[in-house]
Amino acid sequence: MEWAVLVVSGMLEAVWAAALSASRGFSKRGPTILFGVALMASMAGLGYAMTAIPTGTAYAVWVGIGATLTALWGIVSGQERATVARGLLLLLLIVSVIGLRVFA
Repeated sequence: MEWAVLVVSGMLEAVWAAALSASRGFSKRGPTILFGVALMASMAGLGYAMTAIPTGTAYAVWVGIGATLTALWGIVSGQERATVARGLLLLLLIVSVIGLRVFA
């Protein structure tokens, strides 16, 4: 259960990162509210996951999922360029997160 919560929390990290960007310095109400809600839920989930998963592993997985999805969102939304190097590095990040789950 803790691993499932950790994965969802990592996904919410990407939501709050994208919402933070869309809030334009907290000047837009909708994205600012989404940022706050997603941030609180993401942190609460990370905290819960850390009750059963070692802190370093939980944090690395959480950040890895959030960073990967945030980068993918940037590519899909056209804010960042898709390159072979970026794709390979994101793949390495994904493999690393899976490795932490398998070997932790």
